[in-house]
Amino acid sequence: LLPSPLGRPRQLGIRARASSLPAPLRGGRPAFDVLLREAHRRNLRVVLDGVFNHASRGFFQFNDILENEAASPYLDWFKVNSFPMNAYWGKPGYTAWADLAALPEFNHANPQVRRYIMDVARYWVEQGIDGWRLDVPFCFGDDAFWQEFRAVVKTANPEAYITGEIPWDATRWMQGDQFDGVMNYLLTYACWGFFGGGNLDWDLIGHWAREDHGGLWIKPGAEAFAASVTNLLERYPTPNVRAQLNLLDSHDTARVISIFKGDKAAFKLAETFIFTYPGAPCIYYGNEIGLEGGRDPDCRRAFPWDERRWDRDLRGYLQKLAAIRAAHPALRDGGFKVLHAAGDAVVYLRSLGAERVVVALNRGQGSAALTLDLSAELEAACTLRELLTGGE
Repeated sequence: LLPSPLGRPRQLGIRARASSLPAPLRGGRPAFDVLLREAHRRNLRVVLDGVFNHASRGFFQFNDILENEAASPYLDWFKVNSFPMNAYWGKPGYTAWADLAALPEFNHANPQVRRYIMDVARYWVEQGIDGWRLDVPFCFGDDAFWQEFRAVVKTANPEAYITGEIPWDATRWMQGDQFDGVMNYLLTYACWGFFGGGNLDWDLIGHWAREDHGGLWIKPGAEAFAASVTNLLERYPTPNVRAQLNLLDSHDTARVISIFKGDKAAFKLAETFIFTYPGAPCIYYGNEIGLEGGRDPDCRRAFPWDERRWDRDLRGYLQKLAAIRAAHPALRDGGFKVLHAAGDAVVYLRSLGAERVVVALNRGQGSAALTLDLSAELEAACTLRELLTGGE
């Protein structure tokens, strides 16, 4: 469970305010403690959103600089270039994330800043959270910082999960000394290309189609899709592959059901793949009941609590996928092998010990008949059971 936002600041609530979170608007600390306790009682783990690249204008240390300028003891906490700092009008006199004056960037070369962030990371893990999702960790090129961050978090809880927001190749961060996994956007792009086929809303995809993001991965053919998803398993160490956060959309993209122009069948097929591929399947809130949404901020709509507006068929389908994954270790921890990829059809095998799960996905509008020789993969005279329907 990754609840976000929890902090005080406006907009998405992802500006660093240290131990001030969660905000009173969201129930304050008492409500958060109840959430954590009840989640753990249900065998759920809670991961918080960590924004350690930048702060907000409401951050105490930054406010002190605004008031005292060069005399502030916190002057070196940020990258101040000139006075006045123009935090609310004009061009800011400091380095700000994406040139947004509301988001001053930390000076991570300052030992006090590093210690402060490490203390925040340690504090919340010691309070019982189960990990961190790191916002824009690629914005400052300091591997030593994230290596120290990992050491601090894992010392507090060796089982804590660390995942980073990396929208492109993440090899640098996944060598066993920084992140456990990343938001697997390369997989996202591949899923858009194959399952959306020729029915993608490119306007909603927007900048994600650039070559430095998903442009080279959004491809329609089964062969290209199979090559992409196999490549992603081979480029990272196995422990990292198993810890990948596999998503179809997020708070930064249009919702996948909208990218697919409302094609519910394509959405179901993509979710089937996510739940049967190595890594951790991620459901963006509302996807389970068919919530639509365009580009940011439309993709961050309030959840519709009126159950009459829910797509119950879709919700039931995702519940079934989750149950199937939970019941079959091969889908969680097994090997992955493509058995067939051509046209609109992809077939692959998940295997662990004696368990075999064959997954067949057909993106086409009609049925597809395939003849596959599985003698090398399955025991002789075995019976295959259809997991979605229970048939044989």
